[in-house]
Amino acid sequence: QVQLVESGGGLVQAGGSVRLSCAASGGTFSIYDMGWFRQAPGKEREFVAAINWSASRTSVAGAVKGRFTISRDNAKNTAYLQMNSLKVEDMAVYYCAARPGSYTSLAEMYNNWGQGTQVTVSS
Repeated sequence: QVQLVESGGGLVQAGGSVRLSCAASGGTFSIYDMGWFRQAPGKEREFVAAINWSASRTSVAGAVKGRFTISRDNAKNTAYLQMNSLKVEDMAVYYCAARPGSYTSLAEMYNNWGQGTQVTVSS
């Protein structure tokens, strides 16, 4: 099992940018596909983006396409989510997740989760 710790959340104005990091430990990071999910109050957890183990393939949800970019650095055991042109509706707790297989947009398919980091977007 790999342990995941998110960081980089905080308060940002609408239109601003934030980069989230997900640091992994306790496992071989490069064998895991990684995903980012978010959950706003009163809503279900939703898929944001995913990246395969070698960073050769990515997937981004339609709601954030063109604004968010997922990446990873296997040498640093870290995945990233660059969020640009933030909107109030992007405000949520953001979670990273890992699975030792092909990434998916289904949260229940991931068995390793971080504790989440809050992103607050002010108008």
